[in-house]
Amino acid sequence: MTTHILIVEDESEIADTLRYVLESEGMTPHWVSRGSAATDALNAQKMDMIILDVGLPDCSGFELLKTLRQSNDIPVLMLTARSDEVDRIVGLEIGADDYVTKPFSPREVVARVKAILKRSANGREHSTSRFVHSVAAMRIQFDGHPLELTRSEYRLLEALMQRPGQIFSRRQLIEAVWSSQHPSDDRVIDTHVKSLRAKLKKIDPDSSPLVTHRGFGYSLERDQGVV
Repeated sequence: MTTHILIVEDESEIADTLRYVLESEGMTPHWVSRGSAATDALNAQKMDMIILDVGLPDCSGFELLKTLRQSNDIPVLMLTARSDEVDRIVGLEIGADDYVTKPFSPREVVARVKAILKRSANGREHSTSRFVHSVAAMRIQFDGHPLELTRSEYRLLEALMQRPGQIFSRRQLIEAVWSSQHPSDDRVIDTHVKSLRAKLKKIDPDSSPLVTHRGFGYSLERDQGVV
């Protein structure tokens, strides 16, 4: 099956380089140079992923991503000429799957594209004994109740659900939720686990399926295993 990648980038030289390396990997790139054309491209062709430049001539890539996230969960890799940590945090918090700063290695971009697509494709709807996970809709239910999760909480719980009983270190979870380049320290995972536990306890106050392994990390109880 062909993988369609939409490149939203106003610099033709960068776009041509990305198109070349994506095609060399058997993917089908589609290029537009403006944010306004991205919507038309998405309506014309089902895309599997977007490579989105922050500095577009007609709009901010951040604004385009925020608009996109109101109705679409397509994976997004952001490109920027700036290395400001605040920009990276903003991009990740509003729904980007990963972030690359220019200048970059085209092969690195391809590697990140593959990693994001693989994570997204772990797809296929599946369920656990108490959790029901719809990957296409990016929704998780617990004991029949839909969980209202932030994107980061969703990615964290998704990673734990994929391997019930396996202990994940904080660094492994950061890489699963964001990437190895995420600027926050490892303790950000503790905050998200605490928030997740609070949401699960609202549904079942006596249950604690998220297990802390002191000095090691976290796991999902083995008896929540994938059916």
